[in-house]
Amino acid sequence: MTWSLPPVEPLEIRERGVQAMGPSAVRFRLGGVPAEVEAWRPDILRLRIGVSRGPDYGFLVQSPGAPLEAEILPEAYSFKTGAVSLRLDFAPSLRLTLSRAGVPLLASSEDGHIRGGLRIPALGRSGGAWVVAFALGSGEPVYGLGEKFGPLNRRGGAFACWNEDALGVNAEASYKNVPLAWSPRGWGLFVHTPARTLHGVGYAPWSHRTYILLVEDEALDLFFLAGTPLEILEAYTWLTGRPPLVPPWSYGVWWSRCYYRTPEEALGVARELRGRDIPGDVLVLDGRAWLEVATRCTLEWDPSRYPDPEGFIRELKGLGFRVCLWEYPYVSVHSPLFAELAAKGYFLKDAQGNPLVYRWDPEPFGEVLTPLPPSGILDFTNPEAVRWWQERHQALLAQGVDVMKTDFGEQVPREARAHNGDTGSRLHNPYALLYNQSVYGATPEGLVFARSGYVGSQRYPVHWGGDPQADWEGLAASIRGGLSWGLSGGAYYAHDVGGFYGNPDPGLYLRWVQAATFFSHMRFHGMGPREPWHFGPEIGGAVRLWLRLRMRLVPYLAHLAQQAAATGQPLARALPLVYPEDPFAHGFDTQFLLGDILVAPVLRPEGRVEVYLPEGVWQDLWTGRSWQGPELLRLHVPLEQIPLFARRGARLLLAREAKNRVEALPEAEVVSVKCQPLIMSTWQPLFRSS
Repeated sequence: MTWSLPPVEPLEIRERGVQAMGPSAVRFRLGGVPAEVEAWRPDILRLRIGVSRGPDYGFLVQSPGAPLEAEILPEAYSFKTGAVSLRLDFAPSLRLTLSRAGVPLLASSEDGHIRGGLRIPALGRSGGAWVVAFALGSGEPVYGLGEKFGPLNRRGGAFACWNEDALGVNAEASYKNVPLAWSPRGWGLFVHTPARTLHGVGYAPWSHRTYILLVEDEALDLFFLAGTPLEILEAYTWLTGRPPLVPPWSYGVWWSRCYYRTPEEALGVARELRGRDIPGDVLVLDGRAWLEVATRCTLEWDPSRYPDPEGFIRELKGLGFRVCLWEYPYVSVHSPLFAELAAKGYFLKDAQGNPLVYRWDPEPFGEVLTPLPPSGILDFTNPEAVRWWQERHQALLAQGVDVMKTDFGEQVPREARAHNGDTGSRLHNPYALLYNQSVYGATPEGLVFARSGYVGSQRYPVHWGGDPQADWEGLAASIRGGLSWGLSGGAYYAHDVGGFYGNPDPGLYLRWVQAATFFSHMRFHGMGPREPWHFGPEIGGAVRLWLRLRMRLVPYLAHLAQQAAATGQPLARALPLVYPEDPFAHGFDTQFLLGDILVAPVLRPEGRVEVYLPEGVWQDLWTGRSWQGPELLRLHVPLEQIPLFARRGARLLLAREAKNRVEALPEAEVVSVKCQPLIMSTWQPLFRSS
């Protein structure tokens, strides 16, 4: 589908004037529209045009506080804080320029038309939306915009920041959208809005040389960030919240399936994992595993299968497993509680003030899974509804449940009406934030396992990548989804090991395990069994070795999480984030760094892979051989390996011995290892038998 750009009327700027000046802000008018520039930090400037009358969703956790210098001239306004400046030129037409130390970083498009003038105005209106156009340099890459499953570089594409149930990882639709874009050139642009935004990033049907932004909101609210990519992520997460630390046990291996049909089946899997000495820390019961589908979801165990849920939980705990339960924020019209909750106003409403009933499309799952019932959508703008939902969770936690899998959250229709007076058009995206904030706030250890997200969602980890196809491109897309979430402020990520839709062949299954080992969180999940013994003894043995390696990495993951909590940088780091000035690094968008470990997942069944080593000396963690980067390697690797390299001199915190669960890794057995001993004592002994 080609998106069409609607007609754009330039903003009238002949009438303008300064109204008030303060230490960190200047208010003025442009064409009769109120506007304001604020200095939040020496590297952050905010430009607001127009007034938004809608509710505030708490995206921002800071306040402006940097000194702002203003120069008001007849044909230009210039604002400066630290080394960063934003200039508005008015003649011959409006033009914005963001600079740092006098060097322009981002400026309005000068995309001229053969008839004269501009093809696209720098700033204008189109219906009820704002339109902004910025020039892109030749070949300039652009990153961000949340979780997307295609190429990390957004240049050439059109993207909607509008959360959707993507039903796979093969299109532009995604579960976690963030209106933050940035370039290695040194600029970042964060659109502060709950509303839908469209981003044509050098999108050829509009203009291959221009970044055109459409914002479907009353006000245009832009934050300009200046710095390196790592500095831009630090600034963005300073504004919207740092990712917190998560419980150490969450870095272990999570086991799941859609779905364990009885408690006996779930316990049987747990016992088999322990009997085979396969690591596992969390067992996940998906929705159909513990809830009665027709009446869900009021967080009540299906009594026909779970007459004694506390006893079931005790058995799992006795085997050393934490317990995760699935949920979604909808209540079936067939639930005994539906009428009571509707009377209390706990659901979103339609235009007539009645509970809005969401009706599911039965197509995606066909006859494979039971159809979902028509349901009311919980209204998390209603404090009483939030309190009730949290009390339901606290009852489960008191039974011994450890964490909730907060699925869905992308279904708010535009016509919905909320308790806070907002419409679905504005609530649709932040609903994911409010939903996970509610559940996160009920959990003592501060953890959810969430699918949907928006601005600020990094404050409520962990997130996973939805429902990938169980094929090779599903694996590649899942890696890109996780890395792009990291390029948009998210620190933690998991994907369904083995893929969700369909069943992976044994080789693909092992390759997925290898890649997932180096993401912050690791969960096996899919429509069919994902336990390793279902894929043959050779694959099962190799998977056990990789999971033992995963357990050794847990202290290192916790160490990297401390960096994330301090700076906002993700644990799994795409190469353009770390090497923004290396043009070759931008072309390898499924390679990534876990701290000082360079990981090159194998994405082809024959085992061929190209590995790019950036500047520096890199040590092969299988052979010990050193390579001087930049270097391109063309490798053919055996099934039990993937290319792994470490920076020379790297120090990695590793557990001495692999155990079958994180709580069996005592603090005293965490050591710091240099690369050469790592090769001898960590990698080879684990895989010598294979």
